[in-house]
Amino acid sequence: MKKYLTLENGDVFVGTACGDLAGEIDGELVFTTSMTGYQETLTDPSYKNQIITFTYPLIGNYGISLGTNQSAKVEAAAVVMKEMTDQVFHYQSVISLDAYLKQSKIPAISGIDTRQLTKIIRQYGTMKASLTNFPIDTQKTANDHQASIIKMASLSASGDKENDHVVVVDFGVKDNIVRSMQRPGIDVTVVTPDSTYEDISELHPTGILLSNGPGDPQDYSNFLPVIEKLQANFPIFGICLGHQLLALANGAKTYKMTFGHRGINHPVKNLETGDIFITSQNHGYAVDADSVKSTPLKVTALEVNDKTVEGLRYPGRPIFSVQYHPEAAPGPHDATKLFDHFIELMHAHEEVH
Repeated sequence: MKKYLTLENGDVFVGTACGDLAGEIDGELVFTTSMTGYQETLTDPSYKNQIITFTYPLIGNYGISLGTNQSAKVEAAAVVMKEMTDQVFHYQSVISLDAYLKQSKIPAISGIDTRQLTKIIRQYGTMKASLTNFPIDTQKTANDHQASIIKMASLSASGDKENDHVVVVDFGVKDNIVRSMQRPGIDVTVVTPDSTYEDISELHPTGILLSNGPGDPQDYSNFLPVIEKLQANFPIFGICLGHQLLALANGAKTYKMTFGHRGINHPVKNLETGDIFITSQNHGYAVDADSVKSTPLKVTALEVNDKTVEGLRYPGRPIFSVQYHPEAAPGPHDATKLFDHFIELMHAHEEVH
């Protein structure tokens, strides 16, 4: 069965339907350079409403395993691949990728030149696209695919007054971020972005984690005053979208990148130590470096290839953020110690206050 991928610029790719054969979808077309980690990528809330192109030519060879998802379901709108295999070679696999996509009602297309497609995205930038069962000009109607940007979630803290208490503001948080904070002596509560400063303050947090999430950071402008109040009273750690929101809350600006960073091999240089980390990234917007100069924030890290702002901190306060994903899933674990650093900042803040 044929499947048609029609790009906003008019280019059309014809391939073979897989996943949900009947499914048709509109979305933002992006690409990821990750060689592994397709399950984590598909279930990452930051990919909500996006059609993901995998640049690695063979996808699905180790199937789908339990405990690997980064959310309760597939968040991506659709999948584009050069080749998907049903021949699964992994002892932890419980189902093939194709069967998983069918089960999740996610349409996919294989058998197209993903190298050519990626070059188009790099040339024209991230764009809208449609995945359909017939050429666009033969369809009588178009479906309106809409979905909420914000994923609602909640966890309960144990209530042990001796424990530290991290409140995660969930803009589309990956499960591995929450798991990275769930340690002995630390309770985690996840709240939604419609929470007020008073709502969060009443939870008596030891620290605040601003999570990753999809979309334009300026769409979350209503929460910026909350961040301003929170940073005056609590340690804060921002990741990805949370990094961008921390920048906006302090007067910096963000911009839409041409095709973004999506992959697990992005080199990042720590400007304060000179260390270089290989990082997992997934973002289509970035913080404007020049705009940071007029804020109280300091740039602490840059992406080696294009000098994108990858880290910020607030001198004199227990507040910092990174554009990349220290929790990985998928990706390298070079930066996992940032969670330890956040815990150290919380403890130091507690001693003073």
